[in-house]
Amino acid sequence: MCGITGWVAYRRDLAAEQATVDAMTETMACRGPDARGTWWAPHVALGHRRLAVIDLPGGEQPMTVDVPGRNGGTTTVGMVYSGEAYNYLELKDELRTRGHAFTTDSDTEVVLHAYLEWGEAFAERLNGMYAFAIWDSREDKLVMVRDRMGIKPFFYYPTDDGVLFGSEPKAILANPLAKPAVDDDGLRELLTMTKTPGLSLWAGMAEVEPGTVVTVDRNGVRKSTYWRLETHAHTDDQDTSVAHVRELLDDITRRQLVADVPRCVLLSGGLDSSAITGLAARQLGEEGKKVRSFAVDFAGQAENFVASELRTTPDTPYVHDVADLVKSQHSDIVLDNAALTDPAVRRTVVRANDAPLGGDIFSSLYLLFKAIREQSTVALSGESADEIFGGYLWFHDPEVQQAKTFPWLAFRGFRRPNGPGGLLRDDLLRRLDLRSYVQSRYDEAVGEIDRLDGESDHEWAMRKICYLHLTRMVRVLLDRKDRMSMAVGLEVRVPFCDHRLVEYVYNTPWSLKTFDGQEKSLLRAATRNVLPESVAKRTKSPYPQTQDPAYVVALAEQARQLLADDHPVFALADRGKVSASLQGESDAGARQNLEQLLSLATWVDIYRPDIRAA
Repeated sequence: MCGITGWVAYRRDLAAEQATVDAMTETMACRGPDARGTWWAPHVALGHRRLAVIDLPGGEQPMTVDVPGRNGGTTTVGMVYSGEAYNYLELKDELRTRGHAFTTDSDTEVVLHAYLEWGEAFAERLNGMYAFAIWDSREDKLVMVRDRMGIKPFFYYPTDDGVLFGSEPKAILANPLAKPAVDDDGLRELLTMTKTPGLSLWAGMAEVEPGTVVTVDRNGVRKSTYWRLETHAHTDDQDTSVAHVRELLDDITRRQLVADVPRCVLLSGGLDSSAITGLAARQLGEEGKKVRSFAVDFAGQAENFVASELRTTPDTPYVHDVADLVKSQHSDIVLDNAALTDPAVRRTVVRANDAPLGGDIFSSLYLLFKAIREQSTVALSGESADEIFGGYLWFHDPEVQQAKTFPWLAFRGFRRPNGPGGLLRDDLLRRLDLRSYVQSRYDEAVGEIDRLDGESDHEWAMRKICYLHLTRMVRVLLDRKDRMSMAVGLEVRVPFCDHRLVEYVYNTPWSLKTFDGQEKSLLRAATRNVLPESVAKRTKSPYPQTQDPAYVVALAEQARQLLADDHPVFALADRGKVSASLQGESDAGARQNLEQLLSLATWVDIYRPDIRAA
């Protein structure tokens, strides 16, 4: 896992731009604390920061290979790579039969040689999470590739003679050619949680879409899709489906436990993380090893916890049931309000996101990962199982099932009480027209889905809901996980995002996903023998939040200070709405507004963005 960046410019020699390329590369230091490197050719510069996970001495980057040139002699193909290819050993064996020789044990070298063997089509052969760029001097072209599910972030910024790229926008914004400007569509994406493929908060900047190859040459930018979520008939019966899900999970977990550094699992006490913990414990046990597990908790949570429709039970008792069953080396990471509301933590979180995203979920994730990083470098997570197996409450809400919008926006328990952007100025909200934007993006997304012949109306409705989660919402959560973990140099792997599992479960009918009358029937049945009974029977509970009233009190005090200081955030936020939120500190909508205000103010302080009307 690493941070990558680069610059292609066909009308200048980038050898004179070393200071700028170094600055771009150093923005990725948190993603790669172990080593740095840069590489130049006349019209390209590549930068890399490394988090060493596999082949610690042999995986230095940028990595290059000399190959025959078009006009005789040799030329160079260079690569910067972030992520992991979990099937690199199989690919390495195949490439050896085709005459390739290797000098390291790293997956990076395997991926580079796979490109040399199969060209851009090599992406179809990869299994993993990755974002990488290859400069092919034979054709003076840059090839950028992102994994199928969008686990690893990847951005690019076309210029008048080439392109800038990076794992995160901050790498691109370190180049004077890229301006920190935000247009209306960027704000709409920020506020609506629609996660339109390819769009970025920053004007002029785009995401490499998941499952996509973006090629840049002297003729411009070209995109090609090597994978998309497709509709297929499912013919396996219930027992076969359960068995196949378990077979896939066993194989995925085994692959994702491979590392040359300390590993652990993230354990919440829910079905998803408990299943991964149980599978990992069983496989490590075969090697005579114990799994390490970590869970987050909040000071005073037992006393302050109040059940709600979304969170009916606290996590900790279930966490300990799992840890006791699998005999893991377990640690509870207990966070207090001082840390969750610390402006320095908020600044780190906002800087990691390159966006005004915050609140206690982000802060607690960052602090959890920071504590884990002191003991482990790689963690396995249960992220994305709800999107794949249908775990959220709104999947099972008849009103949501019939709604003609993104399901998470239709669910009564998930809606922001004051709507998206609840504290923004009314003139800005009118200009953005978020309702129309959401509807347009929903119609666009649903238009991508193929319906099976003879598929019932109910199955078709559920297929749409599943598709929207797997191509929109999951990317929001994966980005959050990646930014918070890589801010401390922790590699978090997501077994449930293996594309083989995603494809298989997506195409199982809804009746099979819920065959036992509960959510995530397939997952529960496939992993029941590694779960304590309490967890096997537990209903979905999302990532926890602190319920200590002192948390909101601390937010309110910081918001009052912004009002008193006449902070520039009020070019976007409405003073009256902020004051109203301060009057209703105990209200859920007020809490969300205060979190949004403080994150927005921090973002303005860091980036001084140019907000551009359409």
